[in-house]
Amino acid sequence: MPHPHHEPIKTLVVDIGGTGIKALVVNEVGEAIGERVRLPTPKRKTPPSVLKTIRRLARLAGRFHRVSVGFPGTIRNGVILDAANLAPAWKHFNLIAALGKVLRKKPVRAANDADVQGYGAISGKGVELVLTLGTGVGSSLFVDGRLVPNLEVGKNRLRGSEFERLGKKIWNNRLVKVVAKLDRMFHYDRLYIGGGNAVQVDIGQLPGNVTIVSNLNGLLGGIALWHEAGHFAASRQDLANNGAKHASPQKPAGKRSAHRMR
Repeated sequence: MPHPHHEPIKTLVVDIGGTGIKALVVNEVGEAIGERVRLPTPKRKTPPSVLKTIRRLARLAGRFHRVSVGFPGTIRNGVILDAANLAPAWKHFNLIAALGKVLRKKPVRAANDADVQGYGAISGKGVELVLTLGTGVGSSLFVDGRLVPNLEVGKNRLRGSEFERLGKKIWNNRLVKVVAKLDRMFHYDRLYIGGGNAVQVDIGQLPGNVTIVSNLNGLLGGIALWHEAGHFAASRQDLANNGAKHASPQKPAGKRSAHRMR
């Protein structure tokens, strides 16, 4: 007797940023299905307004069975511990429970947005550090593909408002010093830099073990919340590299007009 047909599992990945919220449906190995959709982050940035925006994006993205969320703050067991670039009301907010209700009881998993982007970028070998430069600054650390949870080494001196205040040259000089300090702290094998302001990085000033990655990694990495990280990292590396190669230049995320990337 033939086995009944089962529809492949589709995951809606949501990346919540300080200036924009993005969503993409991916298949069981993290490959994109359809197009990425994006809406501006609501001005008030409160839980109800952000959840409403995610519900709109879910309708635009198409059919899905489960949800992965990258959130710009510290999150533990689905509960937000801090969200510096959003509203104070997020503190102690149960994102997983609330989003499950909004999205018709779909199963939800959530992690720090830098963690999710890291899953989409890392090779899964050695010590790998991820730095996201956008409205705020995020970070994540992986050892042989396994996440070291709740690592916060982001430097506010590199946030989007500082880029706007200082200009590209001085901001990049700051980045060089931060990268050198992080190298001394973690002795990483590779550093990945993503986020909306990654396109402003002067890669020529940085060591050879620093890689700029596309913001698409922040969505493609969402499938890792449902799989073993090390196995996932190895299978995703080619797509992550291709995403970085084809990333088009964006305006700095610190500007109010920069709505495409966080």
